[in-house]
Amino acid sequence: MAIKSDRWIRRMARERRMIEPFEPDQVKAVEGRPVVSYGTSSYGYDIRCSTEFKIFTNINSTIVDPKAFDAKSFVDFEGEVCIIPPNSFALARTVEYFRIPRNVLTICLGKSTYARCGIIVNVTPLEPEWEGHVTLEFSNTTPLPAKIYANEGVAQVIFLEADEPCETSYRDRGGKYQGQRGVTPPRI
Repeated sequence: MAIKSDRWIRRMARERRMIEPFEPDQVKAVEGRPVVSYGTSSYGYDIRCSTEFKIFTNINSTIVDPKAFDAKSFVDFEGEVCIIPPNSFALARTVEYFRIPRNVLTICLGKSTYARCGIIVNVTPLEPEWEGHVTLEFSNTTPLPAKIYANEGVAQVIFLEADEPCETSYRDRGGKYQGQRGVTPPRI
């Protein structure tokens, strides 16, 4: 496997619509105001968070169970800034829609700007032939409320290209998150 460069990312976005919408450069300011950077970087792509959020709340005193997650544990919110309560989390989605090639696996890591504030971004790998909006999880590890900015960079996707295509892709397996749009809570 080889980590892919900015040139490869631009080519795949152009030829295969791997990322839509696609920003070919690193954006650090919009209309003169600084933003958490997004777009193509040296060996990855910095993804943006959309304005759609699901904020976790414990008003029902529910046990968090990945096999039987209670959707009523979330409060839907739409806006340019999401405030995550202390020691809680929120789900969001990327602005970008991804179409991962059959011979590629991605790893996603949170941006240091958020990590240095105690905000952890968690995303599982994007598997070969998976497509959709990426669901993002933001954990606020601090005892204070934390801000997440929509339409700005939140994490970096790194693309790993295999020497040969996989035998069975995410699409072949009929993965449960294939083609997801919007913020997608856990499914079993």
